[in-house]
Amino acid sequence: MHAIMNFPGRVSVRSDDSGWFAHKPETMRLLAKNCHTINGSAHALGETMNWKSFSRALRCLGPISVLLAGLCVPTPVRAQSGSATPSAQRRTSTPYTGDLTIFDVPGRDERLQINRVMDMLGIEPGKNAADIGAGSGWFTVRAARRVTGSGTVYAVDINAEAIQYIARRAKKEQLQNIKTILSKPDDPQLPADSIDAVLLLKTYHEVAHPLVLLRNLRSSLKPGAKIGIIDRNGNGANHGVSKDVVVREAAQAGYELRDSQDFVKADGMDYFLIFTRKPD
Repeated sequence: MHAIMNFPGRVSVRSDDSGWFAHKPETMRLLAKNCHTINGSAHALGETMNWKSFSRALRCLGPISVLLAGLCVPTPVRAQSGSATPSAQRRTSTPYTGDLTIFDVPGRDERLQINRVMDMLGIEPGKNAADIGAGSGWFTVRAARRVTGSGTVYAVDINAEAIQYIARRAKKEQLQNIKTILSKPDDPQLPADSIDAVLLLKTYHEVAHPLVLLRNLRSSLKPGAKIGIIDRNGNGANHGVSKDVVVREAAQAGYELRDSQDFVKADGMDYFLIFTRKPD
């Protein structure tokens, strides 16, 4: 026999034909009735439990009283607040920590149309750009060549191994305009008022606290800075996140949607969004 709490105030009991409960229909009806009554009373009275009634119910049920005590405890009613905590809003994916070389596959530039992406973000000589969730530095080095020596590209990642990998790569490719930042999961830790363009390339679905990160990003942006997000539609946990979810969260964090494109990869799943910061 398996007893399962599916939803607050609701008990589901599953058993096979030989289970004890399968032969006790009257017990099951009493179980359901009392669990419903106890939980309903607790919510209606502001989590106040009628423990006398509860005790009587347990005595009636005898051998399964211990089980009922565990199953029928009401789910606490959480206080309402102005906004939910970021982690409670939706699921996110576990950040990738595997082989970083997989991102440098032939033809990726063309599939993502990365030069067109940089054009739309205004990444050009003299600009400062940030690659949040930089991974192997695939986009970092391309942006660094674009901004030339008069600009700077910040490679931001929460993975220390990725940061070390990018530092070695920048040295090998003689790109002295790359600066690495080992950031916090909810704060890119970029210098204030310094960034002209940001790209989160297949990273947003891994951000554990997206609203907090976007809000912490605001102070680093120059007036008119563009924030690009390339991702794929998904449920958050499957290494993708719905475009509508991203737009909604960005708006809550103080950004305006400026452009929405689907030219990155012709699979009907990927999208490219561009945001700017709303006036304070």
